Amino acid sequence: MTSSVGSDVFAFLSLLAVSIIVLLLLRHFLPLRTTPAYLLIPIFLAIALPVSIILLVPIDFASSLRSHDEASRGIWLPDGVVLVAWRIAYWLTFALTWFILPLLGEYVDSGYRTPRSRMIYSLRSNGRYQLIVLGCSIAGLTYVFWQNGFAKTSVKALVMALAYCWGLVLAIYLMGHGLVAVPRKLYRNADISGRLRRIQGQAPRTYDRLNDANIALEELEAQVILLRQRKHAISRDHQEWIEEISHESILPGSRISAHAPNGSSPPIPAIITDRYLAALSRKLIRARHMRVRFVDSWGRLVQEAADTRAILDASASKKLEFEKPHPRGYFFSQIKILTPYSRYLLYVHIVPVVRIALAALFSLASVCIMWSELIKFVAPKFSIIRLTVVTHRKSGESEVGFIGQVSASIWILYMCTAALASFDDVKIWGNRALVRRNTYGESATWYSGQIARLTVPLAYNFVTFLPPDVHRKTTFYHFLGRLVNLTPLGENFDYFFPILILIPVCATLFNLYARVKSIFGFGIVEDDEEIGGWREGRDLIERDLNGRSHLGLSAGTGGTSSPPPLQTRSPLDSGGSPSQPLSTSANPSTGVASSSLPPRQADIGQRQAQRLADATRAAEEEDENMFQGFAHRVRNTFENVERPGWMSDIGKRPKWMGGVDGNSESSGRADSGRGMGRWFGGRPADGRVRL
Repeated sequence: MTSSVGSDVFAFLSLLAVSIIVLLLLRHFLPLRTTPAYLLIPIFLAIALPVSIILLVPIDFASSLRSHDEASRGIWLPDGVVLVAWRIAYWLTFALTWFILPLLGEYVDSGYRTPRSRMIYSLRSNGRYQLIVLGCSIAGLTYVFWQNGFAKTSVKALVMALAYCWGLVLAIYLMGHGLVAVPRKLYRNADISGRLRRIQGQAPRTYDRLNDANIALEELEAQVILLRQRKHAISRDHQEWIEEISHESILPGSRISAHAPNGSSPPIPAIITDRYLAALSRKLIRARHMRVRFVDSWGRLVQEAADTRAILDASASKKLEFEKPHPRGYFFSQIKILTPYSRYLLYVHIVPVVRIALAALFSLASVCIMWSELIKFVAPKFSIIRLTVVTHRKSGESEVGFIGQVSASIWILYMCTAALASFDDVKIWGNRALVRRNTYGESATWYSGQIARLTVPLAYNFVTFLPPDVHRKTTFYHFLGRLVNLTPLGENFDYFFPILILIPVCATLFNLYARVKSIFGFGIVEDDEEIGGWREGRDLIERDLNGRSHLGLSAGTGGTSSPPPLQTRSPLDSGGSPSQPLSTSANPSTGVASSSLPPRQADIGQRQAQRLADATRAAEEEDENMFQGFAHRVRNTFENVERPGWMSDIGKRPKWMGGVDGNSESSGRADSGRGMGRWFGGRPADGRVRL
């Protein structure tokens, strides 16, 4: 009997490597020292278990189809160990996805002070969602009982099948979008000038969102200041609670008005309750993290634009020097061993070629995955993925060797990466985002839950790419697939639903999202082609790099920021009371008085109108061709030339016609109210009309 000691050591080292990688990933997005353990451990498990499944599927292949040849066996484990591993990985992932992480997310986002109040709020919030799931489960349980009778495994099969189907629906859509978006993004980024143009096109939208986040946070913190000044109808516990909220302010006191908020803010109730303070605390926490999110996004965008501009400008001198290596910049920009010329060769010649090669490789992989999805029910033997994983011996038996295991891991990893990469494009997740070293706890639990939710359906979907005589021998099929295929509806769903991957693939490939947005006015995907205003973004980035940004976010210089312009200043930035009426002067670009709009809307409207005027002026200056520029210069030459004195008498009326002497009368061309101009309908200087 053969021993699996070598495979056991390899599996142990693989789990150790997975744990280290997940810890480094958590360190990149979360502050490990300040994150509580009750939040850190579930997030770690929700990421480590799905990553281990990527390794467990190939081990299951080799263990189920192992041969007597030691050289071609690969990494294998006993059947009992593989079954226990699947039970631990699946049920822990199931519990984290559907119960533990949603409860922790609402617990962190509750806004209450005491753990008991937070837990009650979390249970109440998740109870609504669980009741909806229970209602759907009752309908599914009725169908399962009708098909298989009151069997012992019916409830277990229903739970696992419903979880798998819901995860597969989300995974197929996200993976279909990512299979096109990932190669296309790599190919587009190979063009340095086009990449800089897209970065500049994203700048106005990011800048506006940052301004909106600052304004929303200032309004909420001004409301907290009003609560601190209030002395009546507030208990001692509520006063301490308000003091705790106000001590967490991240904006300087000079930017927050000590008076009442503007009229668009909700009024402060006469009686302060726990629910009101919890809601206010929850809004403040979300607003602060939203501001941190867009501060980080704006800083990364500015630094990326500066680095890309430096690469583009280095084509003339053949030397590349980044002004200041930044933690958010390129990885190779922080390496000191490269000379300016070698750095120029790396970024201008080598990196674009590597990106194009990776784009071609990933495009080919995407085509292979879509082909396997389409033919896995009709002709699974023609699947390209099967040819890279399964090998056939001379006796006709199928086996998976070490090379096939590595290939299977790479395929599953690419499918999961394509699905997870779509989270940045599909904007239906609310205020959730991953921020470097400052991710909100609720966002961290949500993202880790989605990773755990998508990995198991994608892994089993990959298993179905193989022929039935191969994948039905695996432990994964006997543990999950057999229960999913327990009813005809589940079996047909498993085989035919992945064909719908063509819908997100075609929608992304032909940019159908933009057409839907133009028809209905809204969209769920933000594409680079929809972003405009690159001239405006270029000006914003240059102003930030030159230290003139009033937000104090200069990533390139670190100099002091200037105060905001009057048209971009928030109503709470001024020292006066917001209750005073604003100026009724109309905006010259729009012609609408600012007093007719709420302060925040007037501020945004004035800012957008000013930017539109600047962009139009810049477009007129830059879009002038050679012939227009020549005609413009010739016209200026003739208009600005000084005429000699003898030409001033031409066109002057004699005295008997009402003319005057001396220099008191100007030429007919210079003043239409005098000289020959009055003969052709000109008006006199005092504005009277000659009849």
